[in-house]
Amino acid sequence: MLQKTAEYALRAIVYLAQNPDASQSADKVAAVTRIPRRYLHRVLQQMVQAGLVRSQPGPHGGYSLARPAEEIPLIDVINAFGPIDRIRKCPLGLASHTGLCPLHRELDEAYASIEAAFSRVTIAQILDKRSKFIPLCEHC
Repeated sequence: MLQKTAEYALRAIVYLAQNPDASQSADKVAAVTRIPRRYLHRVLQQMVQAGLVRSQPGPHGGYSLARPAEEIPLIDVINAFGPIDRIRKCPLGLASHTGLCPLHRELDEAYASIEAAFSRVTIAQILDKRSKFIPLCEHC
């Protein structure tokens, strides 16, 4: 359902949220999140443009969150790479379909539910969930 780029962005921002007081190098983020370094650079730059991540150049620079994790819903990260495509009109272009047919109405309602779920959950809530699995961590 999600673009690979949005999945990578979610991994990167969760990692940055785990270390909110320090800038992280792109090399470190790439290694921990298992995102190809060249691809990660594009992902991080797009998140900088979206106001989700801050970039600090220089020898002690790196990337960090631009705002607290509590203020970043998952949907903001996803939308930085393209919104969830809702179905507004007949995908087949049938002139007789002035509204959505039952199939496309159901599909659109499913997309709306996904969009709503991603709007309700913040990055901080992901990190606060009780689980035996720590996001992005093999043996922590």
